[in-house]
This record gives sequence, structure tokens and C-alpha cells, in this order.
Amino acid sequence: MRSASRILGFALSVCCSLAADRGKLDWARLAPETLEHYTALIRLNTSNPPGNETRVATYLKQVLDRDGIPSRLYSLEPDRANLVARLKGSGKKRPILLFAHTDVVGVQRERWSVDPFAALRKDGYVYGRGSIDDKDKLAAMLMVFLELKRSKTKLDRDVILLAEAGEEGTPHAGIDYMVREHWPEVEAEYALTEGGGGVSRNGIVRYISISTTEKVPRRTRLVAHGMAGHGSIPRPDNAVVRLANAVSRISAWQPPMRLNDTTRTYFERLATISSPQEAERYNHIADPSRTVDIQQYFAEHEFQHNSILRTSIVPTILNAGFKVNVIPSEGEAQLDIRALPDENMERFYDQMRRVIQDPNVELVPDKPGRPVAPPSRLDTDMFRALENAQRRLYPGAITLPSMLTGATDMAQLRARGVQAYGVGPVIDERDRDANGAHSDDERLQETAVNKLAEFLWSAVLEVAGAERQ
Repeated sequence: MRSASRILGFALSVCCSLAADRGKLDWARLAPETLEHYTALIRLNTSNPPGNETRVATYLKQVLDRDGIPSRLYSLEPDRANLVARLKGSGKKRPILLFAHTDVVGVQRERWSVDPFAALRKDGYVYGRGSIDDKDKLAAMLMVFLELKRSKTKLDRDVILLAEAGEEGTPHAGIDYMVREHWPEVEAEYALTEGGGGVSRNGIVRYISISTTEKVPRRTRLVAHGMAGHGSIPRPDNAVVRLANAVSRISAWQPPMRLNDTTRTYFERLATISSPQEAERYNHIADPSRTVDIQQYFAEHEFQHNSILRTSIVPTILNAGFKVNVIPSEGEAQLDIRALPDENMERFYDQMRRVIQDPNVELVPDKPGRPVAPPSRLDTDMFRALENAQRRLYPGAITLPSMLTGATDMAQLRARGVQAYGVGPVIDERDRDANGAHSDDERLQETAVNKLAEFLWSAVLEVAGAERQ
């Protein structure tokens, strides 16, 4: 039996090697073109609001036209176009969708040390809004698309490129519109977009993260009610006090921990590259005799890990009163709730009410935004291809399936049955917070985008390339 397993493993590695050799490209030669597109995209200011994503869609269309690749713009609003292009395969298998959003969050220019839309190259980095979120993925996917056409690669499935508008808070103009009105144009078996990426330490890549699921935004208001009155006369039913107590109780509450396939595999694999002390924690999260202490450690020291173990609640906005000598009759707090994918929200709200213990504090859920969707599987051809791409490009690293605490437009696709995976460039662990997505002086190493394109090329070719070229 052991011998048969070794033979099967050898056969799979040979197949992967043949697939890699079959589509081998000189990515060093392509690096200047990749950088040219990447910096050009950053220089197109598509801050949302208002978006103006048509600027990027028009640029992409011109680039694709030069290589004889037809594309089409789809717009709910004239200045907010989405672009779709398709390379036809034999149709033996269902398509792959490569998609990235073209809008970026706004900037406070006075807080940047450089022009956020100049794509300044300095000390081996490219600075600019969108350099990590999300024009790096867009440039890499564009290069994969161009090279599939230029190399005349035969495909067993269509490869679709979608440059979508509105991801940063206005998906009605982008993915919602495309899924609702133009689903046949983007329907696919697999999708790749933002949400993952590699982490390096001292120049050595430790792991490549592939997001397979994400928490669901379920923003909720706490509204405290009381009797209005004069500020000189204390009252036990002061709405401000009620609100403060409710926020305090909710903040002190630790919702129950729950692992899923993604987070369970994540911690198991992370333990293999961690210090003995860290590995001990990661391997015993579900151990009844250890879990309380480990969860407390996460809550105090590893905030990200604490969040992916449970539905999280974070107070973000307080609003009460209008004059110092007036007790208001109402106070309000905004809660950013990020639910686990399988959370029963009605039951969760009942738990919150029991924690607050005040019938005069009302829970008012906002209208749901992104849909609840099941996680993408870890046993698909695409996930295996992403793991193989990691082994080929970063042989000393590992692949970590991950659950995002934030939200992406993969949710709308997963809700329609697409197996969607989040990818991204390799980033030094020191850059993740100080110069990451949505930060001031957002930046990325200028070599990272071309390396991401090579990573994507490897995975796409393995899953979409014809069995016989």
C-alpha cells in the first residue's frame, strides 16, 4: 500500500512538472511590462467615492485591443464601467474567472509622504493608493491573460478576466450588477481574486495564504432609551449610562469559539512553521483542558487569531446627547459585527440581549449586505494547483488556507456556487500593518507583482491548460 502511494505521488509530481515545463515563460523578461501596467493603473485615480472606474476599464481595453483580445464594458453607471474579456478554451471544463476591483479607498493627502497617485518608485518599492489593494492583482492577472494569448496556449476551459467596479463599499455598481444582470459573462467553476498572499521574514517566504472563506458583515446598532431631563438632576434611567453599560458588557463578552475546516487546517499547518511555544498553542486550541487559557492569550496578544475563532463584535461609533446640561432620551452605538459563515444571527442576537441585560437597550440590525456563502473547498483541482504553484516558486514555504476577517466580492460568487480563492503578493511581515492596504504610504515591492503573475500563471495553466498541447 505504501509503495502504491509513493508511485501515485511520483506520478502526480511528474504531471505537475510537465505542466510547469509546458508553460514555462521567461518572467524576468516580462518584468518591465508588468511594472509598466502596474504603475499606469496606480496613476489612474479611482478613489471611491466617486470611483471613476471607467478610466481603468478604458486603459485595459486599449491594452487588450493591441494584442487582439476582444473585451466589453458593462456599466450600471457611465463612469463606473466593468470590463470583461474571455479567452476561449475547448469547453471540456467550466471556466476560470480572474477578477480584481478597479476602485480604491480615498486618501488623506496630508498624511502621505509622497503623491498617492504618482506610483513613485523608491528603495525597491512602488508607493501609491491601490498598490496592494487592488491594482497589484489586476496588473498580474492582466499579464497572465496577455501571455495566454501570446503563447497560443491551448485551453480546456475558458479563462475570463473581470475588472470590476465598486468593491470598496459600492458593490451595486460592480459585482452585484454583473451577477444579477450579466451572469453568463462571468459564470465559472473557479475564481481567483484578492484575499490571500505570502509573508516573508528576513527575505525568506514562510507561507502563502489562500483565503477560502470569510466572515460576514452584520452591522448592528444599539439604541438605548431613557427619560430626558435636566443635567443637574441625576436619573437612574439615563440613556447615556444605559448605552455605556451595554457597550461595556458586550465588549467584555467573548462569544463562543468555533473551528471550521479552513481554520482547523490553518492552525494545523501554521504549527509546523512556528516556534515550539506557538505550535503548542495552535495544536491545542480545541483541547478542553487548554482552550480557555489559549483563547485568553489570543485575545490579549494575537488579535487576528482571536477574531477568526468566533463571531466578533467591535463598537466603532457612539452618539448621544446634544447639550451638556441636557440628559438625552436616546443614545446610539454602532457595532461592527463580523459573523462566522454559519452563524445563526437570530440566536446570536438573543445571546447579545442576555449579555446586555437591559430591556431598554434595543438591537437594530442593519440590512444585510454581502450574502452568506459556504466556504470554498480544500479538495478541488484549483486549490491543489495553488499549492503546487507555492511548492514550485517557494519550495521552503507552506500553503495556509485562511478565513478573512474582512469581506470581499468572493461572497457573491460563492453564493452562486463558484469555488473562489483569494491570492496576493508576498509581503515582508514588517510591511503588513505600517504600509498595507488602506494605510497611508501604501506600498509594495516592485518585484512582487511580476512574481504574483508567475504564481497565477502556474496555477491557471495547471487547471485550464489542455491536457495535450
